Amino acid sequence: MAAAKSTPTDSLSFCLAQLTAAAGEGLGGRKDTATSETPLGRALLALRTRHVKAAGGIERFRARGGLRPLLALLRRAAAAGPAPSQAGAGSAPSSVESAASSGPAPSPGSAPSAASPATPSPPARLRKTLDLALSILANCCTEGACRAEVRRLGGILPLVTILQCVKTDSIQNRTARALGNLAMEPESCGDIHCAGAVPLLVESLTACQDSQCRQSVVRALRNLADSPQHRLALAQQGAVRPLAELLAAAPDPALTLALVRALLELSRGCSRACAEQLSLGGGLGPLVGLASHPKRAVREATILILANLCAQGLVRPALGNAGGVEVLLGELRRRRGLNGTSPASQQPLVRAVCLLCREAINRARLRDAGGLELLMGLLRDPRASAWHPRVVAALVGFLYDTGALGRLQALGLVPLLAGQLCGEAGDEEEEGREAASWDFPEERTPERAEAGSFRSLQSWLISEGYAAGPGDISPDWSPECCPPPPEPADLTSPTSLRTPRALRPPGRSPTASAAEEPWGREGPALLLLSRFSQAPDPSGALVTGPALCGLLAYVTGAPGPPSPRALRILARLTCNPACLEAFVRSYGAALLRAWLVLGVAPDDWPALRTRQARRSQHQHRELGEMLLQNLTVQAESPFGVGALTHLLLSGSPEDRVACALTLPFICRKPSLWRRLLLDQGGLRLLLSALTRPAPHPLFLFFAADSLSCLQGLVSPTGSPAILPAIPLDLDPPSPCLYEPLLGPAPMPAPDLHFLLDSGLRLPAQRAASATASPFFRALLAGSFAEAQMDLVPLRGLSPSAAWPILHHLHGCRGCGAALGPVPPPGQPLLGSEAEEALEAAGRFLLPGLEEELEEAVGRIHLGPQGGPESVGEVFRLGRPRLAAHCARWTLGPGQCPRKRALALVGLVEAAGEEAGPLTEALLAVVMGVESGGKGPSVDC
Repeated sequence: MAAAKSTPTDSLSFCLAQLTAAAGEGLGGRKDTATSETPLGRALLALRTRHVKAAGGIERFRARGGLRPLLALLRRAAAAGPAPSQAGAGSAPSSVESAASSGPAPSPGSAPSAASPATPSPPARLRKTLDLALSILANCCTEGACRAEVRRLGGILPLVTILQCVKTDSIQNRTARALGNLAMEPESCGDIHCAGAVPLLVESLTACQDSQCRQSVVRALRNLADSPQHRLALAQQGAVRPLAELLAAAPDPALTLALVRALLELSRGCSRACAEQLSLGGGLGPLVGLASHPKRAVREATILILANLCAQGLVRPALGNAGGVEVLLGELRRRRGLNGTSPASQQPLVRAVCLLCREAINRARLRDAGGLELLMGLLRDPRASAWHPRVVAALVGFLYDTGALGRLQALGLVPLLAGQLCGEAGDEEEEGREAASWDFPEERTPERAEAGSFRSLQSWLISEGYAAGPGDISPDWSPECCPPPPEPADLTSPTSLRTPRALRPPGRSPTASAAEEPWGREGPALLLLSRFSQAPDPSGALVTGPALCGLLAYVTGAPGPPSPRALRILARLTCNPACLEAFVRSYGAALLRAWLVLGVAPDDWPALRTRQARRSQHQHRELGEMLLQNLTVQAESPFGVGALTHLLLSGSPEDRVACALTLPFICRKPSLWRRLLLDQGGLRLLLSALTRPAPHPLFLFFAADSLSCLQGLVSPTGSPAILPAIPLDLDPPSPCLYEPLLGPAPMPAPDLHFLLDSGLRLPAQRAASATASPFFRALLAGSFAEAQMDLVPLRGLSPSAAWPILHHLHGCRGCGAALGPVPPPGQPLLGSEAEEALEAAGRFLLPGLEEELEEAVGRIHLGPQGGPESVGEVFRLGRPRLAAHCARWTLGPGQCPRKRALALVGLVEAAGEEAGPLTEALLAVVMGVESGGKGPSVDC
């Protein structure tokens, strides 16, 4: 306790003076050691226990220049120690392979020589001096300014020399601690690597038995792994295997924590050397066991080590045998179940699980452990969109696992894959060659590697006796030597296409595969979709709305030429008889025609989407016509006729409507479509469904196109007459007979005036008015009082509505008066003067005027200036002739498909719940009854 009291001999000045004296004299420079060691020992002890540990003590010690004599003392102490028996100072022992990594240049100064003359000193005094000095230095190096000062003064090489020369556990412990603290600075870390400290630390780790010493060495190795280059250097110099062996020996908890922390740093961006040493050192099993450690720090570090190891294909099978697949799946499942877990914490586990799918043995374990459901959950999660391409690429490993594919299909993989085709690319990094599947390890030969297909052919030719040996077969025939075949002009692959070796179909060489198929980010998804399409009946998975939309969106929206595999998938589906009913039920045939032939995607309806002009619309049209022709072949086959007949007559109401709508697209035989659509009521079924809730977002677009196609089938040479568009600015074709009555000297003089509600008096001739209509004949020439009146009131008429009536009563036909009450396009007709005039013409029994007014409405609203939005307005007037006119405008030949569909939407909205007039009007136009009355029977 007396040593703890502060005395003048324990002051900082006294301690620094003793350090300076000892650094100048050396440990053996004085004859009377009693007068030199005891003050030095007291000074070192005071520095360690009092001055350095005090608040701000390290900074004061550095500011007073204490680091320079302290380092000089260490140099003297290292020189006084026993010389190494194997190598000079600063070099690695011969038993440890040394491979220094590139790093910053070492600090100036030369390594102290162990052969310098020194007076032998007792080992106890040397050990005590080194213990105290190294302890002080290690404590000082906990602060950044001291670490920089030590590096500047060249203090790293003396520490490496002490580590090499003095093999005492306590000295090794404090030296390793000091080096570990210095390694926290990147510059010092590079100098330590260049000084050859790594082999010495590895040797100390295997030689010492003290747990504290081992922890210090392990910590130093962990701090030295601060960059990919340094981690690789550590692995190449054998630093990983001793750590794994120590971990397998079940050390104490403190050392266990230090070991897993060091292995975590060394396994970041795991190199091949790191994985090999960790496996050879027996560390995989203990790591899997530590994944359930009660201490959270140990558990989480171990999980990340296992995830890092998955980057090396050579260790993944052994990792799976040790139980790593179940551990990683369980941890990922646990983290995804926590609401507060960030996606960043899941990223290494997702990457590890995806890499485990590259070996067959691990895929089997992953499937049995519920990994497929976990991967599907990732694909459904929009927050995990950055990992979707990686997950899809991992699922390619199950390409030939029938059971797994069936499970994935049941979990809904196909629509997710279709959605991935046009999705944004995730931020996934490129995997190195070491991450490739270990099921197909690369052959490491000095010669150029030959293509796999060529090696297979060579082996077969030799086994069958066609060749005596490998020399009989020229390697120039190899696909890698032969020029690739020319590709079609429209399928030129992009300049930056990559074909991952792990994802290529077996049996194809890299060069041949790349020449045959462009491989972009959509390649894995297309490969899986192609595998699903090869099933005997792929309709349940691929012939659905989401799947077809995804494929068509990719084909028409790909930035470059689409992959031929996508085109083959569509062709394979349309040629499969088992898919015919699914194409009908899902409106797939109508979707193919709308998207590819007509160029209207679901996103373009009802509002046109702003996008770049399509450069290959003609190619899309050709593709759509080819696919529809494939469906036509299936539909007109005996199987197809039976399937469509059964669907139309015995299917559900929704299926019957879908069948009636699809038949005009895929049936060209008159006997077939007449029997199904006309004789068996398919057309009426379709028309009656127009006013019901739409079973598909594009139902009305499909229906308008279907009715137009059916009209072309019914009347292939002629089409219903369409009212000619008469420009409004032309002179009327016939003279006006009522105009002479309006002048100042009318000829003949009017003998009658009609009085309107507004007070306006309109002149008229009684005889002409009485003969124009039965109503006015009874009114003006009968027994009514108006027959004797010269001023006859006409109630409920505005001047504009009365104007065409007066013209008509006096014999005007086509003088243009009927155009007056009709509002311009874009204004409503209901409640307008045109509706009032039509109502008055019917009330006054003037059918000719009604027809003339209806024709005027049609010319203005359904003419060149009218649009599809006017069709519904005209239909709302409730006039049968106008309804027929609307139907003719909607289904007229040469009409734009979009305008036709918009017009049908307006008709359905105008019809409301009363579908009868609309149905009859459309039916008459489709059947061609109005064009001459000689069309087919409307009784369908």
